[in-house]
Amino acid sequence: MGNALPKRAVLIGAGMVARTHLSACAAAQGVRVHGIQSRSPDRARALADAHTAQTGENIRVYDSLAAVTADPEIDFAIVLTPPNARIEIVSILASAGKHILLEKPVGRNATEAREVVRLCHEAGVTLGIVFQHRMREASRKAAQMIADNDLGALGLVEIAVPWWRDQGYYDEPGRGTYARDGGGVLISQAIHTIDLALSLAGPVRSVRAMAATTRFHRMEAEDFVTAGLQFANGAVGSLVASTASFPGKAETITLHFEKASLGLASGRLVVQWRDGHEESFGAAGGTGGGADPMAFTHEWHQSVIEDFASALASGRRPAITGQDALAAHDLIDAIITSARSGGATELSA
Repeated sequence: MGNALPKRAVLIGAGMVARTHLSACAAAQGVRVHGIQSRSPDRARALADAHTAQTGENIRVYDSLAAVTADPEIDFAIVLTPPNARIEIVSILASAGKHILLEKPVGRNATEAREVVRLCHEAGVTLGIVFQHRMREASRKAAQMIADNDLGALGLVEIAVPWWRDQGYYDEPGRGTYARDGGGVLISQAIHTIDLALSLAGPVRSVRAMAATTRFHRMEAEDFVTAGLQFANGAVGSLVASTASFPGKAETITLHFEKASLGLASGRLVVQWRDGHEESFGAAGGTGGGADPMAFTHEWHQSVIEDFASALASGRRPAITGQDALAAHDLIDAIITSARSGGATELSA
């Protein structure tokens, strides 16, 4: 971003992912944390103090969203709240002209997600989404290989999210409920992998699914889903997602083309060509699929934040827009609809 002044960000929310975003901002080029606002002032103050101890930078703790919108020094907000609070917060921030970088999901369902996108569009503010898996070196290499069109036609897509969460995770009030989160494993965990898979494989045309809550969890929504997918490009595929797969393994996406198969796992891409040779890109790392949900690097979040700040500085679109995120929400809604009806669900073009 050259010699331009850094963009000043405020964090809205002080939950478990806030520390990741603070670390990402501290390491990011062209960004400074200006403050934190949370419904829990004590938690916000503790995070602010920890950030000061790490960086030497003093940051504000805002006592209300109104105080955030009244501060002309804030360039954008990083919204980290549970999904049920999104529309109200986004409406207030967008009306005040604050650009928004939003943690997934965009809303509790596709309808709410579209409302968030609409609010930002009508207010003329930039909306970016934290789908950090797209920012991995391996993901970018896979996207480039597909764009180069040297792999032949895509025939089969395999998506697996075999994660684990113990009951203590779901004992937090509201977690795994439709009212707060919008659902279970799909909307809260698998959405990252779904988004990345769709960005590489293209849209799904039809889905037939089953969803369930296993005996390992006491929760309202699903902790296990399996679905058959038909893609618009003629490929077929499968999705299996779970938070009941002890002890939890890394999510995988495997794309079988006519000339090669691309396998993504733990931040690493392995390309197995039909002629027998193999290539690999990226480096394996933690993904938060096991007992510790936060066992992953902040570097991918850092890439999202740096890209968003750069987009604001240059007037371009960010790497992952609100509109981009709607495909994952549409597929999740279709999977749940199919599971409840017992039949196939078609997705609109």
